[in-house]
Amino acid sequence: MSDNLQDRAFAPNPSISQLVLYILSETSALTQSLPASLDMDRYRTVVLQSPAEFIEAVERDKEEIDCLILEDGRDTVEILEKLRDRGLLLPAVMLVPPDDERSSFFYHTGEVRHPTHNPAQLPSAIDRAIAQFLKLAPSCALPRNAPQNEKEDNSQNFLLLQQHRLSEKLKERLGYLGVYYKRNSQDFWRNLSRYEKKNLLDKLRSEYREIILNYFSQEEQLNQSIDQFVNQAFFADLSVSQLLEIHMELIDEFSQQLKLEGRSDEILLDYRLALIDIIAHLCEMYRRSIPREDLLLEL
Repeated sequence: MSDNLQDRAFAPNPSISQLVLYILSETSALTQSLPASLDMDRYRTVVLQSPAEFIEAVERDKEEIDCLILEDGRDTVEILEKLRDRGLLLPAVMLVPPDDERSSFFYHTGEVRHPTHNPAQLPSAIDRAIAQFLKLAPSCALPRNAPQNEKEDNSQNFLLLQQHRLSEKLKERLGYLGVYYKRNSQDFWRNLSRYEKKNLLDKLRSEYREIILNYFSQEEQLNQSIDQFVNQAFFADLSVSQLLEIHMELIDEFSQQLKLEGRSDEILLDYRLALIDIIAHLCEMYRRSIPREDLLLEL
């Protein structure tokens, strides 16, 4: 039988579960309102009003910062150029006027624009900024009109290191929430073609069969097989009912085989433990993938 689910489920340390935000705001009203709109259980904010202090702080604390938030001002472009010159590419949210319609970007193509008059939705903008940053390619990291000098090339190369660092830190701090940022909706079950759905189901059925056959054995790779199976279901956004259907189809097949052999199928009831184990593991992943401001959905 597999180890207790408790041993596999990742429980993040509450003391390190915060996202670290560095905020540059030269407007006193924003300086006061932004931290107030963020849940302090999830975020730790550092608010700076001087561009020079902001650049110095970002360079000093770059290994701890998860997202930058900058108010769009006259010095914004110059500030971001200086960050790029230092190889500092991080997730970023630009606070812009509500009538802002510019299609160009200041920092990199993964930056997110958010209207200053809507601080309540800032957490969602931060989530998008982190998700888009993790998907950035070095070739599209910088504005088209940015000078292509050696420092800019270093910024592009450094992007990969920053992405890896942030991804690993998210996993460490937030458990499966770090994985959540990497999920691609194009891979979700509802968006797959009929051919892709069939291939995925065939693969999952085959893997689930092996898990069931070895569930009560001392197979060392069992936990790894369960984790791999659940990860595939998670990234495909499969529902619990779909896993239940896979289980019932397999158990029905086993039951018919046992009856043909003249044996009782009562033993198959024990394999409900495997189903409960896997569903609990998947539900835990889904629970941890919900951003903190949406936790009320769990109720």
